Amino acid sequence: MNSIRQVPSRVKTKRTETNLGAEREHFDKQQLSSISKAINSNEAPVKEKHARRIILGTHREKGAFTFWSYALGLPLSSNSILSWKFCHVVHKVLRDGHHNSLQDCMRHHSNIVETGQLWGNLHDRYGQLVALYAKLLCTKMEFHVKHSEIRANLEVTDEVLERVAGTDINNVFQLTVEVFDYLDTELRLAETVIRQLNTSIAISTLTSGQCRLSPLIQVIQDCSHLYHFTVKLLFKLHACLPADTLQGHRDRFHDQFHSLKTFFNKARDMMYFKRLIQIPKLPESPPNFLHAASLAKHARPVVVIPDEDEPEQVDDDDDDPEPLINVSDVTVPSMAVPQQFDIFDQTFGPANGGFDDRDIQIENLKRDLELLRTDLERVKGEAQRYITQLKSQINSLEAELEEQQVQKQRALVENEQLRMELEATRRRNAEHESVQATFGEAETRAQATEQRYNKLKEKHTELVSSHAELLRKSADTVKMLSATQQTQEEVERTKQQLAFEVDRIKQDADMKLEEQKFEMEKLKREFEEKKAEVERVKGTLQSNEKVGEQQTRSMSALQAEKERLMHSVSEKEAALSALRHAAQLQQSSLQQERERRTRELGELQGRLQEKSSREEQLQQKLLEEQFSLLQGTVSEAESIIQDAVAKLDDPLHIRCTSSPDYLVSRADATLGSIDKVKRGHSDYLTNMGDVGGLLRALTQFSHLAADTIINGSATAHMAPTDHADRLTENCRGCATQSLQFLKDLKSKASLQRADPASIRIVVQKILRLGEELRPKGVDVRQDELGDLVDKEMAATSAAIEEAVRRIDEMMNQARKDTSGVKLEVNERILYSCTDLMKAIHLLVLTSTDLQKEIVEGGRGAATIKEFYARNSRWTEGLISASKAVGWGATQMVESADKVVLHTGKYEELIVCSHEIAASTAQLVASSKVKADRNSTKLTALQQASRRVNEMAANVVASTKTGQENLEDKDTMDFSGMSLIKLKMEEMESQVKVLELENQLGNERLRLGELRKKHYDIAGVPAAGLSEGNGLAPSSASEPSSPKPSKPSIMRKPALAQKPNLPPKNMFR
Repeated sequence: MNSIRQVPSRVKTKRTETNLGAEREHFDKQQLSSISKAINSNEAPVKEKHARRIILGTHREKGAFTFWSYALGLPLSSNSILSWKFCHVVHKVLRDGHHNSLQDCMRHHSNIVETGQLWGNLHDRYGQLVALYAKLLCTKMEFHVKHSEIRANLEVTDEVLERVAGTDINNVFQLTVEVFDYLDTELRLAETVIRQLNTSIAISTLTSGQCRLSPLIQVIQDCSHLYHFTVKLLFKLHACLPADTLQGHRDRFHDQFHSLKTFFNKARDMMYFKRLIQIPKLPESPPNFLHAASLAKHARPVVVIPDEDEPEQVDDDDDDPEPLINVSDVTVPSMAVPQQFDIFDQTFGPANGGFDDRDIQIENLKRDLELLRTDLERVKGEAQRYITQLKSQINSLEAELEEQQVQKQRALVENEQLRMELEATRRRNAEHESVQATFGEAETRAQATEQRYNKLKEKHTELVSSHAELLRKSADTVKMLSATQQTQEEVERTKQQLAFEVDRIKQDADMKLEEQKFEMEKLKREFEEKKAEVERVKGTLQSNEKVGEQQTRSMSALQAEKERLMHSVSEKEAALSALRHAAQLQQSSLQQERERRTRELGELQGRLQEKSSREEQLQQKLLEEQFSLLQGTVSEAESIIQDAVAKLDDPLHIRCTSSPDYLVSRADATLGSIDKVKRGHSDYLTNMGDVGGLLRALTQFSHLAADTIINGSATAHMAPTDHADRLTENCRGCATQSLQFLKDLKSKASLQRADPASIRIVVQKILRLGEELRPKGVDVRQDELGDLVDKEMAATSAAIEEAVRRIDEMMNQARKDTSGVKLEVNERILYSCTDLMKAIHLLVLTSTDLQKEIVEGGRGAATIKEFYARNSRWTEGLISASKAVGWGATQMVESADKVVLHTGKYEELIVCSHEIAASTAQLVASSKVKADRNSTKLTALQQASRRVNEMAANVVASTKTGQENLEDKDTMDFSGMSLIKLKMEEMESQVKVLELENQLGNERLRLGELRKKHYDIAGVPAAGLSEGNGLAPSSASEPSSPKPSKPSIMRKPALAQKPNLPPKNMFR
């Protein structure tokens, strides 16, 4: 019972902590509400009261920790308007928030950069604005972090700007460039907003336009200060550097001036800004930096934001106003007991008339339990709030640590300055000592002068002149004393002028000594000259003694001045000792700081060692993971090769066939992959942490090796027995060696000795067997292909030149033998044939140039013959096409000769023209296979081919025209024939038509058989064309279009065989 009665008193003792926790909770709730209302996806400007609450929150917690803790949870990547408002609020926090907000925002610099990059890559109007705004915020934070003396709102005095710029002209130059960049980002954002506002035809009174325009208020405030900074810095640069060096700065300032002026004028005309901000007016022309007097005409632009006296409208969903006095804790304990007791009595009725003690104890225990639960919840809330406060304290401590580090750097700089001042003071003391010695010498010389003067005063004859000289000396002495007094006053005022004044005093003393020496010499000369006039000096002895007394008084004044100078020197020595004491204190503090740094260095080294050990563990783990990846890849490669070996004995695989050409291509690719595997293996042994190259090479090798094994087996199904057995055995050997190599790679013990050389030997055997099984075309060795290409191209050119010469001879002979229409027809045909031969000759030359370009571009380090041998199929096709062109030119000349001599048919000439067009197309296709698509010589070859086709068409046209002109076409006159006669003629005509149609069908069959025989002789069997791999005959040889039949004596040279490639999915 006693403990229960003491509960209210215990609650009262903790009431203060509860009030603090409730206040913190209310602050967090208010900040969250303000952030969620200020940063939302509605296209409306940020309300000033919400932004003001956020800014006041930063001043309350001395940082922006709470703001960023809530802002990081905003979905910035999902809505561009949300990101735009977020950037606006961050800008306000940087300008008007607590100065520690800059450091808190700088910690989230990467988040702002990522947001800007994300929206910059998307085609969205607000997204473009967000990208520019993010760049502006990053530039602003980086500038103010680098120049911490300039606050984020840019409201600093000219003295602070001078201090930041310093006296080093390089620092001033760099600061000017940074201010230029800062102003560029501000103006770029403003110009983009106004341009979008104009293009969207929005006005500033709509919420959509105000949403874009509201951040420009902060931009206007920044731009006015940055413009002033730029003008001040440029005038300072022009005072120290030549005008030509700063021409680029002046041009850049002029561009920014006109852009800023345009922006201010446009903003001043908008209704939205008229009630929110007073925008300053810039001068009509930019300042003239070449005249320093223009700086006095410059007026700092001032932006005025009028105070708004309008009361804020309270939204329905705003937070409740914070109560001045928290009375919740006072009312709960006193009211809780009667309320619960009354409810209990109303529900169950009083037990035993309300006098049962156990019920009262139960009620008290229940209340105690509720209070304890309340305390528990409160403790949890306080713990959470303490965590938040500790985090904010950590941020503030980090900021203080950074400030202390900055102060430490400043202290080091000040220590260095004090050391330099100490050295300067020492030098000045030494100069003081030298000045004192000079004064002592001057005093000694003055005494000697006085003694000499006393000796000579009885003998001096020129009293008046001597008196005037002494008066001038007295005036000089007074001047020297006044100069000494001024020097002392300047020494007391500034330390920097002391050295200059002491030097001047020293120079004056030297000058006086020189004057005294000069006077002594003059006095000696006067003594020698006027020794005879000593008697006259006696009369003026009285006045001369007075002058001596005046000189004595002046010397005493000099002595007093000397004592005063000694006193000032002693004072300077006392100040110097004080500076030494301060320097010693500073040295002791630096020693302590050095010891603390040493301890921190030891801690950092310990952490570095821990990090190194952790990195070693991670490196070991990485090596194990890399080796496990290698083992997995090797296991997969083994399964691929084992699957290929299993197909060798698969009955379903017996029906699969493949060509030797495809097998050779697969074997070549496998050899290349073996080289890659070897390089990847050596690289992996060199660097065990990078297994990527070996994994890629093993993947390619396993697929190519399996493809070689399967195609080797498929090729063996169509090969002779001996070759088939050897080919199958080598395929099995390839699989065995590959599996053995992969097995060596799986174990760390055998990883070093794994070598794919045995696989290379077996694959080379498969390659040789495939080359032996390839169908034999032209009986030429591969090393002779290069010479044969040059010979065939030269022979083709020679044949064309011979054909042109023969056509010229036929032209001359036709002019002699024929005349009239026949001569005209023959000349037209021969002219067209000559043009065709010239076009073919140009085509051959262009093809030769393109062929040389292909060889030079593709042979690499190999010779030309090696390139032709390596690309034997392409070379054979080129040779065949060249032969076909030369043969066609020869047949064209022979047919033209027969037509001119009337021993041949016009149809032969037409067929030769078609054949030449087809042969040139074959030559172009053969050259185009390996040519670069963007080659200019390939374009020239295609133009030459089109020229040949046009000339062949001209030959055909001229031939048909000539045939029509020479043939006699009798007019058909059936007027004298009877009906029976006409019927008989009609029947005879039908018989001739049927006979001719029959002959045409027979000739077409004969043409088809001739073409089959041609392909058979060329090395491509007809059965292989129809069955083999399912390819049509046209796809197995050179592409050819149906041509008119030609006489049986005409036979084209054998065409080179192209590889008979089966589809890949045939074996998989």
